[in-house]
Amino acid sequence: MYGDGGPDAKMKLGVTDHIDCAHFLPGHPKCGSLHGHTYKIEVIIEGEKGSGGMIADFDDVKSTLRNALDQYDHRSLNEFLEYPSVENICEMLQKKLQSEMKFPFTLRVWEGNGKWAEL
Repeated sequence: MYGDGGPDAKMKLGVTDHIDCAHFLPGHPKCGSLHGHTYKIEVIIEGEKGSGGMIADFDDVKSTLRNALDQYDHRSLNEFLEYPSVENICEMLQKKLQSEMKFPFTLRVWEGNGKWAEL
């Protein structure tokens, strides 16, 4: 048996997208100069399978995420946040996605390889 099983178990479904952004962290000794990252954004929704056997269509979830990310791609995140740490970026994106997502979700924002924040 996989997962925690049972007929009432919720299933998770995830999509990943990327944005390339510049930022700087004012007053930070290493990250105080303008530099860039490729951010990997993961959204994991949770729900029950519908009559068609799906929680949601991947394309719908991916489109919702892409629409939320488009305004930030190839921009400086300092235009949107005073201190664009990965934690603050994660909070900003979560607020933006909350009104668009139809399911409870977890958001993970990766700043390059091996560094992330999650809500």
